[in-house]
Amino acid sequence: MIIDAHQHFWQLDRGDYGWLTPELEPLYRDFMPDDLAPHLDRHGIDGTILVQAAPTPAETEFLLEIAQRTPFVLGVVGWTDFSAASAPDDIARLAKHPKLVGLRPMIQDIADDDWMLRPDLAPAFDAMTRHGLTFDALVLPRHLSRMRQLLSRHPNLRTVIDHAAKPEIATGQFDKWANDMSALAKESRAFCKLSGLLTEAGNDWTTADVAPYVAHVLESFGPERLVWGSDWPVLTLAASYGQWIEIAQSLISCDVSRAKIFGPNAVDLYQIPKT
Repeated sequence: MIIDAHQHFWQLDRGDYGWLTPELEPLYRDFMPDDLAPHLDRHGIDGTILVQAAPTPAETEFLLEIAQRTPFVLGVVGWTDFSAASAPDDIARLAKHPKLVGLRPMIQDIADDDWMLRPDLAPAFDAMTRHGLTFDALVLPRHLSRMRQLLSRHPNLRTVIDHAAKPEIATGQFDKWANDMSALAKESRAFCKLSGLLTEAGNDWTTADVAPYVAHVLESFGPERLVWGSDWPVLTLAASYGQWIEIAQSLISCDVSRAKIFGPNAVDLYQIPKT
């Protein structure tokens, strides 16, 4: 079983994608299941995890509706307001939906780098743990030290670092990111997503540019805590679906490791029922 553990859908006329502007011309249109299905068929992908792209409850409901009628969507990572007094109840309600597998605050867009450490968010993180949901951490390299603190407070919070924390590959920033990722992997049980790297590598990327970053997360998290995702359609700013899956597979030389990273690990991370 091969799973794409990170993809998006959106419909522009819904109006809540603040980041999605006409300047992002290749992405400024609707992307729906019929657009992705040919790529999944061509590359033998059995299922996907559909991830939120707007910080609104309405978008989460929109994605859950898509998941209900789209067999290849195995789970949805939605959004809710972790800072709301009602957050524990909101999380409990969402957790009842059979396709809701996780939640994702859009931390990269929050001005306060210490936001995740606010005491008033603890009830939301506790509710995530209580209801068995996965916390998708959309963070940047500067957030990694905070992530270590957060996970020390909530050691049982099932967590995945989206896009390997978006290392600054285009400018060759490696050492600080690498050290922080190693420490996070050692000190916590967090997973890491092998996704989003090509869009961080600049317009003239080569496989050699991303290879050290792939090698480092593989070494740090091991083949048991790494999951592959496409980040489609954002991926299309840098490469095709086929290019990314081919590069990722080529950079993981061990067949056993590759088999885990491209499927079973996502089942474990998101607690997808095994059929």
